[in-house]
Amino acid sequence: MDPVRPECPFQYLIESLNDNPEKKFYNVPKLGGTKYDNLPYTVRVLLEAAVRNCDGFFVKKEDVLNILDWKTKQNNVEVPFCPARVLLQDFTGIPAMVDFAAMREAVKILGGDPMKVYPACPTDLTVDHSLQIDFSKCAIQNAPNPGGGDLQKPLAKLSPLKVQPRKLPCRGQTGCKGPCSAGESSRNSGQFSAQIENTPILCPFHLQPVPEPETVLKNQEMEFGRNRERLQFFKWSSKVFRNVSVIPPGTGMAHQVNLEYLSKIVVQHKDFLYPDSVVGTDSHTTMVNGLGILGWGVGGIETEAVMLGMPVTFTLPEVVGCELTGSASPLATSIDVVLSITKQLRQAGIAGKFVEFFGTGVSQLSIADRTTIANMCPEYGAILSFFPVDNVTLKHLRHTGFGNAGLASMEAYLKAVKLFRNEQISSGEPEYSQTIQVNLSSIIPCVSGPKRSQDRVAVTDMKSDFQACLNEKSGLKGFQIAAEKQNDVVLVQYEGNEYKLSHGCIVIAAVISCTNNCNPSVMLAAGLLAKKAVEAHLMVKPYIRTSLSPGSGMVTHYLSSSGVLPYLSKLGFEVVGYGCSTCVGNTAPLPEAIRNAIKQGDLIACGVLSGSKNFEGRLCDCVRANYLASPPLVVAYAIAGTVNIDFQTEPLGVDPNGKNIYLRDIWPTREELQHVEEEYVISSMFKELNEKIKKGDKRWNLLEAPESVLFPWDLKSTYIRCPSFFDKFAKEPVSIQQIEKAHVLLYLGDSVTTDHISPAGSIARSSAAAKYLTNKGLTPREFNSYGARRGNDAVMTRGTFANIKLLNKFIGKPAPKTIHFPSGQTLDVFEAAELYQKEGIPVIILAGKKYGLGSSRDWVAKGPFLLGVKAVIAESYEKMHKGHLIGIGIAPLQFLSGENASVLGLTGKEQFSISFPQELFPGMTLDVKTNTGKAFSVIALFENDVEITLYKHGGILNYVARRFL
Repeated sequence: MDPVRPECPFQYLIESLNDNPEKKFYNVPKLGGTKYDNLPYTVRVLLEAAVRNCDGFFVKKEDVLNILDWKTKQNNVEVPFCPARVLLQDFTGIPAMVDFAAMREAVKILGGDPMKVYPACPTDLTVDHSLQIDFSKCAIQNAPNPGGGDLQKPLAKLSPLKVQPRKLPCRGQTGCKGPCSAGESSRNSGQFSAQIENTPILCPFHLQPVPEPETVLKNQEMEFGRNRERLQFFKWSSKVFRNVSVIPPGTGMAHQVNLEYLSKIVVQHKDFLYPDSVVGTDSHTTMVNGLGILGWGVGGIETEAVMLGMPVTFTLPEVVGCELTGSASPLATSIDVVLSITKQLRQAGIAGKFVEFFGTGVSQLSIADRTTIANMCPEYGAILSFFPVDNVTLKHLRHTGFGNAGLASMEAYLKAVKLFRNEQISSGEPEYSQTIQVNLSSIIPCVSGPKRSQDRVAVTDMKSDFQACLNEKSGLKGFQIAAEKQNDVVLVQYEGNEYKLSHGCIVIAAVISCTNNCNPSVMLAAGLLAKKAVEAHLMVKPYIRTSLSPGSGMVTHYLSSSGVLPYLSKLGFEVVGYGCSTCVGNTAPLPEAIRNAIKQGDLIACGVLSGSKNFEGRLCDCVRANYLASPPLVVAYAIAGTVNIDFQTEPLGVDPNGKNIYLRDIWPTREELQHVEEEYVISSMFKELNEKIKKGDKRWNLLEAPESVLFPWDLKSTYIRCPSFFDKFAKEPVSIQQIEKAHVLLYLGDSVTTDHISPAGSIARSSAAAKYLTNKGLTPREFNSYGARRGNDAVMTRGTFANIKLLNKFIGKPAPKTIHFPSGQTLDVFEAAELYQKEGIPVIILAGKKYGLGSSRDWVAKGPFLLGVKAVIAESYEKMHKGHLIGIGIAPLQFLSGENASVLGLTGKEQFSISFPQELFPGMTLDVKTNTGKAFSVIALFENDVEITLYKHGGILNYVARRFL
């Protein structure tokens, strides 16, 4: 987008940085004087973006003044925000790119130039949500095929990297501890990243280079094979759309790549400077706040809107100042700090607010610590958690390869617009809506669980707390295990040995990509702890599903070059690939013997992971207790084999001499960590990662993809299909259509969630989507999930309201069913909607309070639209979902205060007619009549002229397509 809009009324604020005409900027502090100086840093970023993008329509002068007057306008006004860029991951990114491809088709059909259809906002898409752990410890798992590739076909076109195991000669070094088999894929084999090709891993026993293990390569091979269709589409998108770049699979998770590669801190577009900012389709986009970049996660519809050149609109939020004082103890990791802050912020009630950190303790935190804290903000309910740029940030950037000239320019600009935090001037702190204090000195090592991230448990209290959970009634923490069964032991045979499983036994231990792996200290701590454990002859039981999924190749690089990776591997923590895996439920199945033993004894089996999500059953349906922990504690608990242990008084194991080995004996000191971090986490690693990303993965580079202006849709594809949003598209919008004699498709109650409307999980065999896929020749094993098939509107439409927990009052029990009233049949929701559309009968939805509650998903609005839903009448809406309905062309209508379907005596079996005037205005009242003679009024929830314009055009896609014409 052009940084200088001709219609912008604030061009008088434009100045040159240090009299350099090639570095202009909006000197926003001059707009507000002392009022600006009192604004939180996050609000200053919002203000600069509003000033720069003020066009009189999407961003009005009134919006700028409202942001400037934040102190009195917070929580009272809606404001727009135009971020500098968009970050997508593949699951949520594919429907957005499919919509752009479909829009090209529509524009061309009506005589427009399809080449003009491309994102207005720079967009980066990382393929990081398709990784599954098919191979762990080189054991092949029977995983489903979840991505559009035929696993039986040869992958020659994808250039597989084959490993040729070979035996390495032993040089007979003194102190050799055992044989070195380079071809082994056991716990004794070394690991290293396929991303860092020239960094050899050394056998810990012979100090000789060993070849790449097969685990990473096989998982990546499977990932490319099963996701071929999607990857080819992504590659086509990166070729033909301006402003789109795709980070191929195997590179790293979106947030990690965002930190290490995509983030600019200050953007220079043409000859203008402005703060970097980002919205993404993942709630953990907030991770980048730790680097001083404003960013948070939004829904698919909002993301597409930004890509199409429109702002995100939201209520001007409260900003909570979190003052950090003191410094953490040597044994407390950043994860301990994170979980402590998580608990205190959630208790402070900061949901839906911005959080901004200040105080003397801030300078004690590294950028890695800050990004870890920022990444967890969805877990304590904040929109974002922001650390302003300061000297620690500059030191980090210098360490990771930023040039001195660029840093000088960045620092000068940030100071000019007062976005640089000077920790030496405590009197210059902004005014906040409220302030809370966190004393870092009081933080002790802890974990979080067993079901929620905010339930923090000190490691010293872990054993007693777990016992309490067994005793408590089933609920947020309790499992309600009878006292006489709490000491039950189940014997199980596994790989020729007998093991004892009991309550608290650990069966999954994962150091994973989410949250922690940006932090060298905690990852190196895990490696050093593993090294000491192996040297003490401690091991992990073989039935525990262990894995290491780094956030990027850089993590593997420093684990490898520091010499700790082989020790992690020996304990079973092998690098399995790059991307979200265990955290999103992509764990390989547990061994059948272990699953049977857990079920037989009704055991509370546990998982420990260094991630951010630990909901019950998320990792595996038979693992009911899940704990979030720092990477070194994940390794420690894996060695212990149970959470039912007191590390202070009980040993992890016994060495060959019979000596008890306690956690304190193998826990690395801060001095050790600092030495290793300074020695191995160097700027060359970041530079090399950048080069690897630019160079690309070998498979990706050899992957064939079309280069045509229009995408050549494969009519046989079950993953990518041209959506039908533009089937009735015309150059000019038609007049607002009245809703005449509409039937009610669904009569719903309160708190209908986005999961009810558009489930993201597996596809039930009896569902309408399953019938469609079966007719396409797929077996249930190949159905995959709704999340993986977001690029196919036929699947997603059939999946709308397909949740088995959906409670439709017409049915009277949970089921994804409804009644087709003209025939009286009880049908799947899709089948009923399809009949109504064939009969030319419009449909509406009746609902209660908080309709659309939950996480944002684009198909939560797109699905009902394609079912033919013209309006929803509810008592109240989740605000974000209400905006999504308007953005797709569905009218969100609200009962008058004190009224609902029941109060009005509606059964839902009536036919409804709703009158829309040709001239709409925000908050107007509409008349509704039924065929039974009842009449009532509803409020049309259009809040501004932009929303009315979008609705008149039939949604944002039509509106923008007409602008391209």
